[in-house]
Amino acid sequence: MPSCGVDPGHEKAVLPRPLPDTLLGADDPAVFQIERARGGSPFVLTCDHAGRAIPRRLAGLGLTEHDLSTHVAWDLGVADLGRRLSARLDALLIMQSYSRLVIDANRPPGAPDSIPTLSERTRIAANEGLSSRDARQRFDEVFQPYHQRIDDELDARSARACPSVLVGLHSFTPVYLGEPRRWHAGVLYGRDPRLGRLVLERLRRDAALVVGDNEPYAVSDATDYTITVHGEQRGIPHVELELRQDLLARESDVRGWAERLGDVLEAVLPQVSPA
Repeated sequence: MPSCGVDPGHEKAVLPRPLPDTLLGADDPAVFQIERARGGSPFVLTCDHAGRAIPRRLAGLGLTEHDLSTHVAWDLGVADLGRRLSARLDALLIMQSYSRLVIDANRPPGAPDSIPTLSERTRIAANEGLSSRDARQRFDEVFQPYHQRIDDELDARSARACPSVLVGLHSFTPVYLGEPRRWHAGVLYGRDPRLGRLVLERLRRDAALVVGDNEPYAVSDATDYTITVHGEQRGIPHVELELRQDLLARESDVRGWAERLGDVLEAVLPQVSPA
């Protein structure tokens, strides 16, 4: 099936620009990663917190390797889940390469935690007192290219009259600020609940699962960006899915969740999107 989105043959990779006044250098990774650029599915998958890269110029933000390997810096397990689900659905996947500690791809620019100075109990001193120039640089070079790629994909599909269904993938820590979280998964949505409620109902058919309805987080304009801007504002079906990180710790776990979510999304698709 021909791709409905951006033609991979004409897509320009967003690579670092090795100029002295830029944040990203020649040795830094590309801003985003793409899987299944020619995927034939209406689903477009995003992973805002897939990566933990820090631009070399920021010297690891002064954090330890241990800090950068934990949920403080990224969503553990979600990149593997995204790849598996992308393969399961034959769906395009767009993943942010850089850590949320550089700039959070799922926060409105200028929000208090867009460039966090504290993540759970970890202080990010390098982000304190950040100049407006430095904050703008992170926006221009890390945040904006990722979201522009999502925009370009959805624009291309719309221009070709191809349906799009946006699914944001995230994971959450099983214990936060000392409090255990009982949910296995969460289904998040804002003003438009049509896809979220269908997915929630399907997942809750498994009595062994505890599935949160806008828990452990809730979507709002102040705390979210990807599904509110690319989903709500476009009027396309969308949902944000949260999986508990200890349930993505093993390859077999990831494979199982990808199959489960793939089955659910395919089952509800006819109710929200034309064939």
